Amino acid sequence: MATWQCIEGCGACCYLDLGDRPEVATILDEAEFAHYQSLIGEDGWCIHFEPRTRRCQIYEQRPRFCRVTPEVFNDLYGITAEELDEFAIACCCEHISDIYGERSLELLRYERAVGSL
Repeated sequence: MATWQCIEGCGACCYLDLGDRPEVATILDEAEFAHYQSLIGEDGWCIHFEPRTRRCQIYEQRPRFCRVTPEVFNDLYGITAEELDEFAIACCCEHISDIYGERSLELLRYERAVGSL
């Protein structure tokens, strides 16, 4: 079974444009949604995302909705701890494909890292 993990130098999840993520308004509570909106830069990327390195500049202090933990995913999506790996991998693959392409090096690197190839 594949195990979810984040890969360095990706950052696909940092693309926050609501045009690509309309479900966010229904998942987050009012305060978290306002915080989410405050993080969206003019280009749709999180204002804390460093495009050159593809790293979060506030990783240790990132908001709860940016964290992939059993507690957060259960609260936001109703996903159990047992379902987390499969669900989170599918989400990452979708975001990476949307941002970098279905045949991108980023997606290939991700699939290798999580063991889904």
